[in-house]
Amino acid sequence: MAFMVVLDSMTPAERVAFILHDVFRYPFADIAQIVGRTPAACRQLASSARHRLRTAQRPAALTARQAAIVKDFKQAWEAKDIRALVGLLDPGATVIADGGGLVAAALHPIEGGELIAHYLVDLAGWAPGLTILERTVNGQPGLVAQQDGITVTVFAFDIANDRITHIWAVRNPDKLRPWMAR
Repeated sequence: MAFMVVLDSMTPAERVAFILHDVFRYPFADIAQIVGRTPAACRQLASSARHRLRTAQRPAALTARQAAIVKDFKQAWEAKDIRALVGLLDPGATVIADGGGLVAAALHPIEGGELIAHYLVDLAGWAPGLTILERTVNGQPGLVAQQDGITVTVFAFDIANDRITHIWAVRNPDKLRPWMAR
């Protein structure tokens, strides 16, 4: 998910040059024909894209602060403390769930800190025995929900100004396979 966010921050030309060269190993001459630029310009686009990836890596102090926020979020959720959850969520926060059509998940994004807090507390009531674990998700602090020892959801967070702005909840069993052995 974090990689997708960084890709989204790139210009279309940077994204094409980076993916085609660094992922699929196309030569810059071929990429130049695709994007209508010179090979040197394509080389610069890929370099710029790599720079975006490097700068997207967060410093350890920031990651530690994010881990503390995710931990507080987990504790508030487990305590069903709506007030604490609202305090941790940005008022414009969004939750996006991916069930892949295979398991139940919110069909539309849930927007707004207050609405998200109530949704999460209700969700905890619908899933008794759910265990929430703090884990690294996409290189950042996240949460993993397990039911009877089986991973059922992986949560990734975007945090800005010490508040959670986005939550991605992956419930699609096909996408959770790598998490099953953890």
